[in-house]
Amino acid sequence: MEALRNVFRSPWTSAEKLHGKTVLITGANTGIGLEAAADLATRGARIIMACRDMEKAQAAIKEVKERSLNQNVVCMKLDLSDTKSIREFARAVNEGEPVLNILINNAGVMACPYGKTADGFELQMGVNHLGHFLLTFLLLDLLKRSSPARVVTVSSMAHSWGSINLDDINSERAYDKNKAYAQSKLANVLFTRALAKRTQGTGVTAYSLHPGVVQTDLWRHLNGPQRFFVKLASPFTKTSAQGARTTVYCAVEPSLADVSGGYYSDCAPANCSAAGKDDELAQKLWELSCRLLDITWD
Repeated sequence: MEALRNVFRSPWTSAEKLHGKTVLITGANTGIGLEAAADLATRGARIIMACRDMEKAQAAIKEVKERSLNQNVVCMKLDLSDTKSIREFARAVNEGEPVLNILINNAGVMACPYGKTADGFELQMGVNHLGHFLLTFLLLDLLKRSSPARVVTVSSMAHSWGSINLDDINSERAYDKNKAYAQSKLANVLFTRALAKRTQGTGVTAYSLHPGVVQTDLWRHLNGPQRFFVKLASPFTKTSAQGARTTVYCAVEPSLADVSGGYYSDCAPANCSAAGKDDELAQKLWELSCRLLDITWD
């Protein structure tokens, strides 16, 4: 049993320090976002915890400060299901922060009942992909001025079961919560691949990752049979701290400084699906995302 558990644990460790660096993490009040915040704060970074629930965020900040012994930790309200909130948040960061060295697109929703964002996007696509797409767009100039800088986007192995329905990206004709989740996670991989091409030579690099099978609040929408499977698999799942390790790896590992656009798992390069390597699909999704968000991002 212990040998099987170890399959899911990465031996990677690093003493890399981040003094003078600023890290922004979405969804940092719980799960792997919280664990990544604590790890990176321990390395000396200024941490901006971007959270929707400010009550939970206050408790999370207290925990991160106590665990890291780093008082340079702040929280800011961000609702990724509302482009108005995203724009207000990005404006505050751009006006208030002199540098931004690491952006971690971590927040997400998983396998939830059908719903729409404030702007009418299907909830999983809207939060997991379009919200982070817009946030990265609005912060990119600051990241470039702060280079070397990194954009780390948390995807999932579920991307390999997904496909991008460009004609019905918001699942309005038919909705399957698991397919919609997989689509949004594939979008994360394609976004990272396309972003890497557009930031080549700017000092900004991009990475997507699978954190592992981690038991977090994301699982709250699973149905009865799925919950039963999760219970059976629980001895082989990762803790939030273990799940955060690949996020931290992509954020700090020195050997990744000159590579961009890749997909990682267990603190190492990993193979993504064929669809995740489809540059034509990535370009079409990029153009559609820009149209939906009413932005121009060449």
